[in-house]
Amino acid sequence: MDSFLPSPDCDTISKTYNGQIDSHLIQKTNEGYREILPNLPRGKGWMTEHLVQYQGVWLTPNFALKGLMWVQDHFKPRSTDIFLATFPKTGTTWLKALTFATVNRNRYGFADHPLLTTVPHGCLPFLEACPNDLDGFPSPRLLSTHIPYTLLPNSMTVNQSCRFVYICRDPKDVLVSKWLFMNKLRPKELAPISLEEAFELFCQGISHYGPYWDHVLGYWKASLETPEKVLFLKYEELKEEPSVVVKRLGEFLGHPFSLEEVSKGVVEEIVKLCSFENLSNLEVNKSSVLKLSTQIIIDNRHFFRKGKVGDGKSYLTDEMIKRINEITSEKLLGSGLVFGS
Repeated sequence: MDSFLPSPDCDTISKTYNGQIDSHLIQKTNEGYREILPNLPRGKGWMTEHLVQYQGVWLTPNFALKGLMWVQDHFKPRSTDIFLATFPKTGTTWLKALTFATVNRNRYGFADHPLLTTVPHGCLPFLEACPNDLDGFPSPRLLSTHIPYTLLPNSMTVNQSCRFVYICRDPKDVLVSKWLFMNKLRPKELAPISLEEAFELFCQGISHYGPYWDHVLGYWKASLETPEKVLFLKYEELKEEPSVVVKRLGEFLGHPFSLEEVSKGVVEEIVKLCSFENLSNLEVNKSSVLKLSTQIIIDNRHFFRKGKVGDGKSYLTDEMIKRINEITSEKLLGSGLVFGS
């Protein structure tokens, strides 16, 4: 059975588990959700009216919070699971495409590859979006998540040999990309969020799955402690030397490129297939949509804006840049991590 499985309808999945109604577990999660929700701190939302803070992380009240609670309470990982972990707008779409193409390179030809007709998010579903159906997926399962490492259950981080691939990006680019993306998804009845508002919220850590710096440091520290389980990548390095990073990715995932493959240009073919220029110009990514829930339906074209390094500086003032740089220096002090290539 192919590991390529289009993203299923999450509303259906929320009611079924291997074809059976799993009302008990659904009810248990919903009861816990309703119990804690009224008492959670609130902050201004980017895409929704507000975010809530749960276990130190800011989440959308319905979709993300329920998904996290489900994962923490009920998800059963396998030792062969591979998770692509990202903070929103750090290169998630690109990393999904590269990983899927690398792992499945002997299964699909480049001329009729699934990525030519399916958005990358349809090849690697979000763990917190579609939890119930995952037992039916073949091993090794390729899944993605925005959940911070510190909030993942021990069954994923300690008790199993699951592997994680994480990518970080300069916070200035993350902020601007996130602001532009979320405003496209913001309901018409809510006024657009200004760059100044988004900047203040981001600096305070009030953004989806934020604070950003905490999210990055969680996976960074895990990569230092267990490098065989967590591969830590930088968006800027991927842009600068994509072929080098793809080779590292293949090695880490247990799918190393042979000398013959390298000499035949397989790595370069994968880079070309998954490039921003190629994916953004495909018809599926111009006209189709991704349905995460009945409330969250995203035009595929919104996943492809510029894909450039340093574009955040085109929007931020000198004062904004200075403040984010100062926060970054303070947050990363002593960690050994430096953003950029």
